[in-house]
Amino acid sequence: MKPLPTDDSLWGGEPDSPLVAAVHLSVRDLVRRRFTQSGLDWDAFVAGPIDDVITKEDVAAIDAAVLATGHLYGFSATISAVERPDAYQGLAGLEGAFDHPDAPSELADADGKALCGVGDNVVQGASDIQGVALYVRSAAQVIALMEKGVPEGSIAIIDDSGGTLTAPILDRFSGLLCAGGTVRSHLGILAREYGIPCLMNVRLSGVAEGDRILLETTAAARTADSYLSGTEMPARVWRLS
Repeated sequence: MKPLPTDDSLWGGEPDSPLVAAVHLSVRDLVRRRFTQSGLDWDAFVAGPIDDVITKEDVAAIDAAVLATGHLYGFSATISAVERPDAYQGLAGLEGAFDHPDAPSELADADGKALCGVGDNVVQGASDIQGVALYVRSAAQVIALMEKGVPEGSIAIIDDSGGTLTAPILDRFSGLLCAGGTVRSHLGILAREYGIPCLMNVRLSGVAEGDRILLETTAAARTADSYLSGTEMPARVWRLS
């Protein structure tokens, strides 16, 4: 019987993160067990009815086992900050905040509104929304919010546009600000589905945890054509005094 290959040509080389490594190891173990049980050679095994030997239940079990390790997709939750460090620079004296180099900044007006950011509006709403800034940046923080609850009126400020990190608690936020992505990113799609006001590709500065902020969700939703043409359609963010 032709043996199961073990070289990188089969498995795709070194994994990019501990999460990917954990999934790969689980899948390899499953394939080895089912291959041995089948009594077939490798070519016949992979050319056969694979759904009969590796089921949806098997894949769900792998997913549950990986989640139980505590990885909770930490790699995807931090990749934006790794790839675009200029957009996530820490702001001195404001723990948890970031200072985007292209963020607008103005002094507070007569109504106590200080312009502190702009972004791409996902869905145009009937009114602007306000709430309390809550930076969400780690799996441990998400777990704590799942257990203790998300404070009412929280507007999540998120680094990554994938939405994986915050998916378990996404529907509990009053609004979302994301430093990456576009209105067609995963987080933008989820925000539309959940009906949560959301700005993507946000350039934000000077907002600390606990600040009350106002999102211009009445601004026109950014279109695909505007991205192609490079036409800006900014929705504003204000810090309220």
